[in-house]
Amino acid sequence: MDRIWKMSLLIVGIILADQFSKGAIQSNFNLGESVNVIPGFFNLTYVRNPGVAFGMGGAFPDWIRLILFKVVPVGACFWFLYLIWDTRKKSLLQCLSFSMIFAGAVGNLIDRISMDFVVDMFDFYFKTYHFATFNVADASISIAAGIYLIDYFLEERKKKNESVA
Repeated sequence: MDRIWKMSLLIVGIILADQFSKGAIQSNFNLGESVNVIPGFFNLTYVRNPGVAFGMGGAFPDWIRLILFKVVPVGACFWFLYLIWDTRKKSLLQCLSFSMIFAGAVGNLIDRISMDFVVDMFDFYFKTYHFATFNVADASISIAAGIYLIDYFLEERKKKNESVA
């Protein structure tokens, strides 16, 4: 199976997992409700995030939020589609990371366009320190960034070894 089809299946899977998990939280939790899953470490918590990471920009005027959280991401999605297509035969890790970023962006964009906020639910913490509550789309983007960095450092190491040899 061609890599582009595998990436397409991955993208669809991530978007479906993201939307299903968000729908499940909205259907089964009241806003702000939290259920302790792993005591001292992990809760499922229904949160609405009108901003981006850590809620930044949630209080911006509507016209700025429209541009930053809806228009720009649509353009970014088209850019990532190009990057997926461009790297499909060059680099598995880059194609994978771009596909995961695209899927995460689409998952959150669906929320922003349909509800004007993003549904988050994964709440990790230790004692009084809480990491930002996030969702499947956010996790996909974060993991993709890690994959991209690994690919970058592997490529740099490969170039260094080739120049020494």
